Amino acid sequence: MQTIYAVLDALLPIEPLRLSLMKNAFVAILLLTPLLGLLGTMAVNHQMAFFSDALGHSALTGIGLGILVGLRNDLVSMLVFGVIWALLITLIKRKGSASADTVISVFSSTSIALGLLILSRGGGFAKYSSLLVGDVLAVTPSDLLWLLLALVFGVALWMLIYNSLLLTSINPSLAHSRGVKTLLVECAFTVLVAVAVMLAISWVGVLLINALLILPAAAGRNLARSARGHAAWSVAIALTSGIAGLLCAYEWNTTAGSAIVLFAALWYAVSLAVKAARK
Repeated sequence: MQTIYAVLDALLPIEPLRLSLMKNAFVAILLLTPLLGLLGTMAVNHQMAFFSDALGHSALTGIGLGILVGLRNDLVSMLVFGVIWALLITLIKRKGSASADTVISVFSSTSIALGLLILSRGGGFAKYSSLLVGDVLAVTPSDLLWLLLALVFGVALWMLIYNSLLLTSINPSLAHSRGVKTLLVECAFTVLVAVAVMLAISWVGVLLINALLILPAAAGRNLARSARGHAAWSVAIALTSGIAGLLCAYEWNTTAGSAIVLFAALWYAVSLAVKAARK
């Protein structure tokens, strides 16, 4: 980590990044936002804007169930339950008995109610309330290793399934006729989103994770002229919003997650203006 700190001091000799906590947070933003930007494009294309919201709410249930079975590592609890919840949403949504937004809403409300029920027993929810807003300054060097592994694995899997996932989002029947294993592709995508969301929850917060995943992708869609351009714009917007939000949160003495989301919202407003000007 000392090498990374030295590089940051040389490239960005600014006041906020003199602190080790801010350096860790800055590196976390560099590792996390590109992955969320990529995944957000397909969440928007699949009309699953509230999918990450349901997964974010499931984090509370994951922690609660982990406590009940004696698992003390909150991250492992969130990851395991989040992946299971994501797969259940995908399988039930594919049955077609209800619209995607209805299925997601049912899972979202159920998971947050169950999580609150378990964690609030005996008035003990106060120590978990930080999960609602997150704290990016709580990132540790070991957390950065997890984020690096998630970014490398996520980008590799994204490149592997991108074409199949894009075709599935446009025309599932055509994708199936071309030999694409649509269920496997969708499950791989939802698991990847679940992992990214659970890793980000502690620093972004349950209340804001959906906005951070969707806003850059929505803005990028307004600016892009192709699918690849959509991905590029989404990553760029997520990355710049993350950096600007972190630095401004330091100056404003506020939570980084809220500042990051506001910058992403500003990007979306600009994208609407650009889209209108093109017409």
